[in-house]
This record gives sequence, structure tokens and C-alpha cells, in this order.
Amino acid sequence: MPRTTIADVARVAGVSKATVSRVLAGQIKYVREETRQRVLTAISELEYHPSNAARSLKSKRSFTLGIVGYGLEYFGPSCTLSGVEQEASTLGYTVLLHLIRQPETNNVDQLLRKMQSRYVDGVIWAVPEIGSNHAWLKNRTLRLSVPIVFLSMEPHPDLFVVSVDNYSGGLLATRHLITQGCQNIGLIAGPLDWWEARQRKRGWQEALESAGLPTRDSFIAEGNWLATSGEYGLTRLLNKHPEIDGMFVCNDRMALGALRAAQRLGRRVPEDLAIVGFDDTPDAAYFYPPLTTVRQDMVELGRRAVRELGKVIAASRGSEPTHPETIILQPELAVRESSRLAAR
Repeated sequence: MPRTTIADVARVAGVSKATVSRVLAGQIKYVREETRQRVLTAISELEYHPSNAARSLKSKRSFTLGIVGYGLEYFGPSCTLSGVEQEASTLGYTVLLHLIRQPETNNVDQLLRKMQSRYVDGVIWAVPEIGSNHAWLKNRTLRLSVPIVFLSMEPHPDLFVVSVDNYSGGLLATRHLITQGCQNIGLIAGPLDWWEARQRKRGWQEALESAGLPTRDSFIAEGNWLATSGEYGLTRLLNKHPEIDGMFVCNDRMALGALRAAQRLGRRVPEDLAIVGFDDTPDAAYFYPPLTTVRQDMVELGRRAVRELGKVIAASRGSEPTHPETIILQPELAVRESSRLAAR
């Protein structure tokens, strides 16, 4: 069977070969979104795979992205890396993945030199902002010859960053509990050395303060993203504050543990205790009762990072000026039975 070519893709999509090339190169500012989607559909239908060897010879590019990742055991980071791989494949890039075990690694310069030695076109730093793992940015001595996009970290004026608005997610969850009539709302936070966990806590705190409701430290339990910590956290909080009638749990796995603790303690959900999670994992709608949760599209986060990196790569190769920017994706609230006033 003859190899599918870029001309075949252009014919099926009803565009020029130059347009297909722009989509593959990530030059999406030159292509309307409707046209881009037609091209991507044609690529999928034809199972077109660009020849990286031929493209590299012609353009003096490797068509490889370096990805530095962490935390595949967690839902968010694993989904993000999946999105990175999907979009990279769609745009004709291969991926060079390096997983680190300690986010606070001090071998960043060595790691990035290794990436450069493999002639990557750009780097995505997909390591959550945990503790001091970005301290190297303040004193970095290595100047990358390729662009880098950071994921899930605090906005920085000198960096390209793509993140989810975790603060707004905390606001959404807590304001929803307030509208359901909850007066004493507790928090099971993620590990507070994670930037995302601190942002979700801040949303919880500011929503309560604006409503004149208590935000005492004794209403907070710090978990570790795992279900066991959610179970332990809710047990401890209810033993200390039996008046708690609402709970924002900062991820769905911990919320699953909290639901188990509520059942064991004889607290009906949502009649006695309304619960809201965060993530909207695929299983959240099948918890008992189905879990109200903040939906964040972590796959799209990874996809968006690749598209942004592709634009920066294209601009840098065309000698166009690039200005660091932060892209913030907004979460949504998925309301289900675990918090609905009608069920209380």
C-alpha cells in the first residue's frame, strides 16, 4: 500500500499542502480553528504519520519534544502527560520523556543539557509545583537554546506557563456548599507543599470569609491525595467538630475515603453532610452517592501546552519576537447527589 502523503491529507481536508504543514508545525495562529480541525480529522482518517527523517533534513529540526514529568500515580499528572502525548502525536512530534522521582531535584541543569544533546525542539516541564522544586529557576545558569513551557505552576512574568485555575475551583466548590445551606464547612486539603493544594485552600477560605462563615484552622485536615487520608481526615474533623455539615475535599480519591468515613460514622450524605470533590475522575459519577466535584480537564491542559510550545517554536524559528504568557484554563462544577439540596 502506498504511503499516505501530505498531499493526500490536503486533498481530503480541502486545503493546501502549506496549510497542512502549518498545522503540523503548530503554527495555528495562521490557520482558522475550523480549518485546523478539518486537517486533524483528515490526518486521523488517513492515519497519516509524517516522516520525521525527511522533515528534519529539510527543516533542520528534530520534531522531538522533551517532556519532564512526575507523579504518574496521581490522576492529574497522568492525564496531563496523556494529553501531551496525544497532541504531540497529532502535530507530528515524537516525545522524549524523562520522569523524575524527587521534584526538588538539584540536577536540573544536567537534565536539561541531556535534553539539548538529543536536539529536542522544545521542552515541557510537567512537574507540579511542589515545595522548592522550582527554586532552580531563580539561580539558573543554563540558558536553553530551545523554548520551554511550564505546567501547573504559579504564573511567572518571565515564563510560558499553562495551568488550571485551582483558586476558582475552590471558590466554586465552597460557594456551592454555601448555596446548599451549609453553615460549617470543613476542608480536606491536598498536601500543602503543592501549589495547587494551596490555591484550592485559598478559594475555600475566601468563599467562607465573603459569606461571614468560620474558617478556623481546626476545620482543616491535610491529606496526601489518597483515599485513606480522606477517610482519616473526615473522621478527625467530625470527632473534633460534629457540627460540620459541609465538606470540600480537594480531590476525588480523598472524597471517596471521606464518603466511606461518613457511612461508618452514621452521617448521611447529603442529608447530614454535603460533600464536594475536585477532579471529576471517570469514576466520580459512580460513587455512592454520585459525587459533586470540580471538573478540570487535565488532558486538555497537556494538549494546550503542546500547542503553545508549537507556536513558540514556530515563532522562534521565524525570528518573530515571543513574549512569555500564562494560559489559565477554567474549571467547572459538576453537581451530583452528594451535595444536592433537593436530596437533603
